[in-house]
Amino acid sequence: MILLLSAVNRANDCACALEEASHEPVQLCTTIEAGITKLQEQEFSAVVLDELLLDSEMDQGEAIYKHLGSSLLVCSNFAIASIDRVVREFCRVSLRRNREWADTKKHAAQAFGQELKDITTALLLSCQMALKTPQLPLEAEQKMQEVEALAKALSKNLAPA
Repeated sequence: MILLLSAVNRANDCACALEEASHEPVQLCTTIEAGITKLQEQEFSAVVLDELLLDSEMDQGEAIYKHLGSSLLVCSNFAIASIDRVVREFCRVSLRRNREWADTKKHAAQAFGQELKDITTALLLSCQMALKTPQLPLEAEQKMQEVEALAKALSKNLAPA
């Protein structure tokens, strides 16, 4: 859900245009105070903020930033921006965030994969060293060989295709 904060006459039209572009419902608030209340009640994917409203309620304007959470913030001056421009700016910012999120997930997966590879390598080396222990009981040797086989299988699965 998207929160639209604006008091201009065409705010309803803008809400409709944002809904159409984003395929998400849009809630309209005409005051910063009402917007803060909504942000405290629920999580929004994005907040589209009219800079005119922010300027007219400067004493409460900073409070909106404290309650954004993970919401995407799009600021626009509705006095000079057309509805199409506000929607385009929302789409641009949303697309950029989606790309950043995808990059973050990709890097996290790569880091996790590398960490698993490092642990698997250490596990294999430990198994190989343990198997070289003189007079290792047969049962312990068999268990170490099982662990080594599992580590090798894991290592094989972690290898790039």
